[in-house]
Amino acid sequence: MVVLDARRAGSAASHGNAAKIALAESGPVPAPGVILQGLKWMLRPDSPLYVKPSPAPDFLKFMLSMARHCTARDFRAGLETTLRLAEGTMDLLDDWGRDGISFEMHKAGVLLAFETRERYEEQCASLDIFERFGMVPEHLHGDAVREKEPALNDRNQHGLFFPDDRQVEPDSLTEGLLKRCQELGVEIYEHTPVRRFLRQGGTVTGVLTDEGRINGDTLLLAAGVWTGRLSRELGVPLPIRPGKGYSVDYSPAPVQLRTSLTLEDARVAVTPLDGFLRLAGTMEFGGLEENINPRRVAAIKQAAANAFTGWDNPPGEAEPWAGMRPMTPDGLPIIGRLGRLPNVYVASGHGMLGLTLAPATAEIITETITQQRVPAVAEPISPLRFTRR
Repeated sequence: MVVLDARRAGSAASHGNAAKIALAESGPVPAPGVILQGLKWMLRPDSPLYVKPSPAPDFLKFMLSMARHCTARDFRAGLETTLRLAEGTMDLLDDWGRDGISFEMHKAGVLLAFETRERYEEQCASLDIFERFGMVPEHLHGDAVREKEPALNDRNQHGLFFPDDRQVEPDSLTEGLLKRCQELGVEIYEHTPVRRFLRQGGTVTGVLTDEGRINGDTLLLAAGVWTGRLSRELGVPLPIRPGKGYSVDYSPAPVQLRTSLTLEDARVAVTPLDGFLRLAGTMEFGGLEENINPRRVAAIKQAAANAFTGWDNPPGEAEPWAGMRPMTPDGLPIIGRLGRLPNVYVASGHGMLGLTLAPATAEIITETITQQRVPAVAEPISPLRFTRR
């Protein structure tokens, strides 16, 4: 097996993510009310969701398709699909640890903290789906929110605590997986972008890189936000667009937290890790520019200042980071055989749930390729939903 990465492995969307196994936050981005809220937020460059207008046909088509999925029916179906995909995630992470893969993981749960009753009730509307999967949160109000997390001030009046969510430092997981793969004989080439696909009839026989030709009998596209561009070169365009997110680390941590948090009104994740604290958030739909927008970073930091007692321009702030999440119009990943190409597969489009769905993705794509059988759980996320027409 050969793995090609255009950059250093794990340095794209994985590197600066919110560091969560986010089962409690698995709802698709397309949700009821998102379009109206997004239109209001377009007037605020520091808002949690920002759409950079573009006349490009592909962009307009993507956004219109996403709008069609902003219904209660599609949201609930998408949430159920995601939770079913992630049902074995915790067990698989534990299996990886027992297999000798070393990575940083915490079992601190997650507290979804709400300033307004409106946002709290909006989240509660889908709790029946979580409960069907055994995820029953603790409901907190008033002083009970601060009792669960004393670092919060009284601005947050409502909370949902999910005890089973975990935190994983993404760089440690990437490094652990790379090391284990190399031990198993996998050849890994970093800083090796694919320049061209080599084909014989309808079959892909290899790829051309700056280092030369690499032959193979099976091709898996798992290039994150760049997967759509690569699939287009194979004649099967996939609707994967970038959704830029930002994060800022603090070392030492400015506040000592008992649990991981999401400040739901600001859509900012707060994750305590070994030796540092990470703030992460925002969703910015635009192009593939990885530049840092200072105003959006400032909004993330302001959310922390508003939420925590004693947060006052804390020391130890690292350079902010921005990365591209691979988004799809329905908010679900794309995993399976690519169109009619007999030996090409895809695993991408995980949005903000790459870390959460990575173990399930590995199992699904392995069974699909090695046994030529698509698991039932993967039927709703097949590439066919975008390519059959």
